[in-house]
Amino acid sequence: MKTMAVNTGLTNLRQVMPSSDRFVRDMGPSGRLDRVGPVRDGLYRRRAKRWLDIGLTVLLVLPVTLIVAIIALLVAIDGGRPFYVQPRVGRGGRTFPMFKIRTMVRDAEAVLKRHLEDDPSARAEWLHRQKLRHDPRITPLGRFLRRTSLDELPQFYNVLRGDMTLVGPRPFLPEQKAYYDGEEYYLMRPGITGFWQTSERNEASFVQRVAYDRCYYHALSPLTDIRVIGRTLKVVLRGTGM
Repeated sequence: MKTMAVNTGLTNLRQVMPSSDRFVRDMGPSGRLDRVGPVRDGLYRRRAKRWLDIGLTVLLVLPVTLIVAIIALLVAIDGGRPFYVQPRVGRGGRTFPMFKIRTMVRDAEAVLKRHLEDDPSARAEWLHRQKLRHDPRITPLGRFLRRTSLDELPQFYNVLRGDMTLVGPRPFLPEQKAYYDGEEYYLMRPGITGFWQTSERNEASFVQRVAYDRCYYHALSPLTDIRVIGRTLKVVLRGTGM
């Protein structure tokens, strides 16, 4: 079952980033790279990627802060605190506080628990994807913020702190470690955007993220990151987040 999920993820990955096709061909049915040698620890991977993160984030921090302030005001008017901090797993397995704009109702965990108890199909979807297509926790304003990925803007501050990078694997919750059967994720900073974030992610299972992260780790380069950022802009403009 897991092999089928990974193979589906590899097919989706070709559509997300054609330049990753060489790495997809070199993967076995389990999603492991069978014929690719050790990754070179080049300048971009070691230093320049972080320099690029800092440079672009510094250029964007003022407009991002203005947009975040406006959204925070709208969320506050809608009811409740506009921001929340959630623990996520970072490089080396270290847990860090990830900043987000609140898109859910106040008692979100209780709402989710009741919904999964009452709806077996939703419970099965949650176990498979670790997310729901029709999530009862999300507010109407929150749905707009998620579709446009505007709820992710506070993560630019995580990039400045060194917790995250602009392009990388999607950070997951500490309790989701048991679902993640991969190693490359722990060798990188998680990203605001990346291969999985710009995929048909509502169709992907949580297990398939391993294939996306593994391919990104081996395809990591300035050109790869530029392409992912360009694709991210298209995703935001189309409003295909969530």
